[in-house]
Amino acid sequence: MIINTGQRTDIPAFYAPWFAGRLKEGFVCVRNPYHPNQVSRYRLDPEVVDVIGFCTKNPAPMFPYMELLKDYGQYWFVTITPYGRDIEPNVPDKHQLLEDFKTLSEAVGIDAIGWRYDPIFITDKYSVAYHLRAFEQIASALDGYTKTAVISFIDLYPKVKRNFPEAKEVTPEQRLALGKAFIKIAAAHGMTVKPCAEGDELAPFGADCSGCMTISDYEKAIGKRLNAPKKKGARAQCACYLACDIGAYNTCRHFCKYCYANADTSRVLEQSRLHDVNSPFLIGHYREGDVIHDVPQTSWIDGQTVLLT
Repeated sequence: MIINTGQRTDIPAFYAPWFAGRLKEGFVCVRNPYHPNQVSRYRLDPEVVDVIGFCTKNPAPMFPYMELLKDYGQYWFVTITPYGRDIEPNVPDKHQLLEDFKTLSEAVGIDAIGWRYDPIFITDKYSVAYHLRAFEQIASALDGYTKTAVISFIDLYPKVKRNFPEAKEVTPEQRLALGKAFIKIAAAHGMTVKPCAEGDELAPFGADCSGCMTISDYEKAIGKRLNAPKKKGARAQCACYLACDIGAYNTCRHFCKYCYANADTSRVLEQSRLHDVNSPFLIGHYREGDVIHDVPQTSWIDGQTVLLT
């Protein structure tokens, strides 16, 4: 099976010691965000967990614990955007992130890491021309360290509109122009552009519109076939295989203005105070009335078959 860590928060950046403790203890508890008394308990054991998927803006805090992951398959997405602290106040220096990306790529392998350049939005400061220069600079720096560049354009969810009122939709003309240019730039640096929940309008120009975190991506990362149960994507437009996420909403302290997973800063700070590095939960502990469900888990690896690429 696959364990995901990054749809609700950034565990490597802010909760690496906690996650290391969970790996050592061999299980993790996840509270249902919509039905808080329902708790899923997962074994963290490479006998049943074939791949752990990570999405992060800062992988470095996890580096001291990589030995704990050596028996697990891994797939990492590292987001590196061109925005400053006016947009991403707590994201580390981008030059350091580029070096950390390379370090991680060398540790897990080029097929087990992708670069995310998202979300894309346009302002007077972050213009189309600015994005084209930035994408080229980052792609050039990551040449030889990944084969995947994921892009997406900003979605104005209610939380985003509230926290980032000046944000505007990217026009269809801007989307097409940027997408076509990014595809060419990425190809020149050995990468394929994978739009995230953006339809298939860029497919005729060389983009892979099949999804950005698919079973195929996991299979390439571990070099084995997976007999995975069918699941729907997170959104109607999403073809990604996202399930069994062990994170929690309102816990990411990057405080990016475009974030869809945080309601507001005060809520995140309140939640963060409830974090206990020794708890089986990312936030808080067991509560009276909790209904614990031990999730059935089996390996999905197809007879240890090696994937031919």
